[in-house]
Amino acid sequence: MRPDVFTEYLTDLAKNSPGVQRIQSLAEAGETRYPLGLSLTVDGRDVRWQIVGQLADGEKHDTPAAPVDGQPAPYTAADASAAPDAWLGAILGAAESPQIEKIDVWSAREVPAKDHFGLTVRFHNGQRVFLRKI
Repeated sequence: MRPDVFTEYLTDLAKNSPGVQRIQSLAEAGETRYPLGLSLTVDGRDVRWQIVGQLADGEKHDTPAAPVDGQPAPYTAADASAAPDAWLGAILGAAESPQIEKIDVWSAREVPAKDHFGLTVRFHNGQRVFLRKI
């Protein structure tokens, strides 16, 4: 799933999630440092996410990528009081997309990076999307 399509998908999931008061693109929120991302207000807290994609090996930008379905990614349930990336990963996981193979929550890693929150979303077709809290 390419980053622009993923952003639309995540927007639809997040706007229907408990505790989300507002969701908008980074550009709509006045953030100009990053070309793609989302700004969410969750339980009164603003959280902004930069979104970057990586093509599958051998894939080109000028050709559309075919979605590949498989087993939805396992996930751990989390509410808005959890780490921001754990909450976002739970939203993605609960949707049980057959295109998402794995959701790597950075704060839940065996050795998490201090004060770095984010996700790596791996798709069955080999593409990846990275979300980094900014």
